[in-house]
Amino acid sequence: MSVKFQLHQWEEQASTKARKSIKNSYLRFLRGWGMESNSIEGAVLKGWVESRMGLPPTFHKVRISDLHSDGYLVFAIDRTKGSERTNAINSQLDLLFEYSQFDLSRRYPGERWLTLYRGVTNAEEHEVLETISKREQYVRLNNLSSFTSDMERAWEFGYTVWQVRVPVSKIFFFNELLPNSILKGEGEYMVIGGEYRVRMVTW
Repeated sequence: MSVKFQLHQWEEQASTKARKSIKNSYLRFLRGWGMESNSIEGAVLKGWVESRMGLPPTFHKVRISDLHSDGYLVFAIDRTKGSERTNAINSQLDLLFEYSQFDLSRRYPGERWLTLYRGVTNAEEHEVLETISKREQYVRLNNLSSFTSDMERAWEFGYTVWQVRVPVSKIFFFNELLPNSILKGEGEYMVIGGEYRVRMVTW
């Protein structure tokens, strides 16, 4: 990543804008997501999912009902602000996703699904598509969402915890991929959204 996008050469650039563009690497956006998923950095990551997967966000600071809504405009402004003065950030995220998939295939050979957990506090972020039972539903998740492999940790992020079988192919990034912790804590996964069957966990 460093060689392809010259990330290690940011101090050698002739202008302040050029130095800032190269310094604003994928690491900045991962750290920004770790602090707040509705940040400018979060908008760029959601924008990558929309660009590459054709899956628009359903929430960014406010509910996004469709591409012509005021909510989508809020998202688009943040995405534009975050994407400017970067060095091909979407291409950097492409490579990060490919590396995540490569590493997951080595960690979990032959596995198609991982059981992950998500703490939920804001019901507005998720659209309930079908209620199966008192504890199970089909929901539409935002196009990029945080999960954890640690059920107890999920309770730190919401009053309700969902257990979800997530396709390995939809894991964009996970905290153990890189040597230094970037996200909120161990066991965190960034998952590409869409429609999921969720099961509410009880103590």
